[in-house]
Amino acid sequence: MNLRRGAAGYDAAVMQHGDVVGDLKNRRDVMAYHHAGIAAFLVGLGDQVKDGVHHGGVESRHWLIKQDDFRLLDQGPGQGQALPLPTREPATALADDCDVVVECLPPALFREVAISAIDKGRIFMPLSVAQLLDNWDLVERAKQKGARILPPTGALLGLDAVRAAAEGTVHSIKMITRKPPGGLEGAPYLRERNITLVGLDKPLKLFEGTAREGARGFPTNVNVAAALSLAGIGPDRTRLEIWADPALTRNTHRIEVEADTARFTMSIEGVPSENPRTGRLVPLSTVAALRGLVSELKVGT
Repeated sequence: MNLRRGAAGYDAAVMQHGDVVGDLKNRRDVMAYHHAGIAAFLVGLGDQVKDGVHHGGVESRHWLIKQDDFRLLDQGPGQGQALPLPTREPATALADDCDVVVECLPPALFREVAISAIDKGRIFMPLSVAQLLDNWDLVERAKQKGARILPPTGALLGLDAVRAAAEGTVHSIKMITRKPPGGLEGAPYLRERNITLVGLDKPLKLFEGTAREGARGFPTNVNVAAALSLAGIGPDRTRLEIWADPALTRNTHRIEVEADTARFTMSIEGVPSENPRTGRLVPLSTVAALRGLVSELKVGT
C-alpha cells in the first residue's frame, strides 16, 4: 500500500505549505512533491509497518523527489527546518500510485483531487470534510467506482458514540464552537458581511444555523461540524453555533446529543496549530485513521 498526502500547514504534521518539516525522524522512506504551494508526501508501505515506522525501500516515480535529495532532521514536531521540493507533478497524480489519498487542500482544489482518487477506486480520506456537503454526488460516484470515502475524526471527539446513537433514533444534535478570533478571521461568511475580528475584546456570536450553512460560510474553520453531521443526523438537522472569543487560546467544541438510547454532552479544547484555523490533534487523528487501515487490532466503532 502507498500513502500520499496533501498537507496544509499543521505544526505536528509532516508538511507545511510546500515544505518538509520535522516529526519525520523515524519515517526513513519518504518521498515528497511540491505543486502550486501545496506539499505532499508518500510513504511506501510495501514491506511492513511497526509502531508507525516503515521498513523498506524507496522508489521515485513521476518526478517525485528521492529520499537522498533531502535530509530528515532529528527534531521533534514543529522544530524541523523547511526544505522546498519542486516537482512537475499535478495534484491529481496522487491517485496514480497510491491506494490511499489523504486530502487537506484549499477548497477550490477539493473536487478535482477527490474525483481523481475516487475514479481509480482508491480510499479517499478528506480532511476538508465540509466540502463533501456540496459535493455529495461523490458518495454515489465512489459506490460506482468501488472507492471508499473515509473522513478521520479530526479535531472532534465522540464520533463513535454519535454513529452508534444514529443506528437508533437521534432527536437532536447541537455543536457550539468557540475559537480565538485569529482562527475565524477572513472566513467567507465574515467577508460577505464586512465583519472583522481585529481588536475584538469580548465574545461574539458569529453564526447560528445548520451545519450545512456553517460549512459554506466557514469552509476551512468548522470541518468538525460537517463530520459530526455526517456521523449523526445530517447537515440540515445538526445545529451549529460559532463564537469568536478573544479570551481563548484553544479551539473549543461542545457537542450535545439527545437520542432514544442516550443523552450525552462532550467538550474538547484543542491546541491550535501554526495554522490557527485548525488544531494539532488533526494530523494525529489522521495518522491514527491510517494506522487503523493496516492494524491487526482496531478499537472503537
